[in-house]
Amino acid sequence: MDETDFEGSLVLEMLARIDKVDDFFEAVDSDDLKKAAALMEAANIDAQTIETVLKKMADQDDEH
Repeated sequence: MDETDFEGSLVLEMLARIDKVDDFFEAVDSDDLKKAAALMEAANIDAQTIETVLKKMADQDDEH
């Protein structure tokens, strides 16, 4: 996953509100699902969206 997977998304908008976009991408790049989830929770992103993002992160790992 990279930034293009999230461009213009509500996830990024909500993370930007708490100034955590860079931290989120660091978590994505390092495959840190727990940190990514915690950041999304802190940004008040709904559980279903968090689950979808984490699943996409995990699926990306399977492709490598």
